[in-house]
Amino acid sequence: MTQTATAPRPDRATKSQGQNWITQKKRLGIYLRDGFCCAYCGQGIENGIILTLDHLKPYSKGGSISNARNLVTACRSCNSARGNRSVASFVQAVAAFHQRDADEILANIRRLVKRVVKTEAAGKLLAERGTCRKVLDVVQAGEPIL
Repeated sequence: MTQTATAPRPDRATKSQGQNWITQKKRLGIYLRDGFCCAYCGQGIENGIILTLDHLKPYSKGGSISNARNLVTACRSCNSARGNRSVASFVQAVAAFHQRDADEILANIRRLVKRVVKTEAAGKLLAERGTCRKVLDVVQAGEPIL
């Protein structure tokens, strides 16, 4: 029996390193840009949601892993539910579920990714608080961060 040589498949775990695939400064900057709210359902961190970053064009389909224009803030629930479906397809489903307008959600996402990522402000917050998680805890508690 002969084996066929295949190109080695990139190991995503090695590439992404869990949440370390993006710096804390950039992650927090995107959360700031997006107002600590899920781009899909609109829930904010003050409602107790867990924030994640969602790739608009999934990494599994060739999307950039850390380009801010390919990333939006998403709650864990929406990010998990979306999987690697297209944004438009997922927005149709989430809009109906949350009784929101799909076109408004898509327009908001387009606006978000055009905004400047607030890395300078994120850097100051990280210098004061230590970690992205600690900043999120302060925001979630309703305390002022700046």
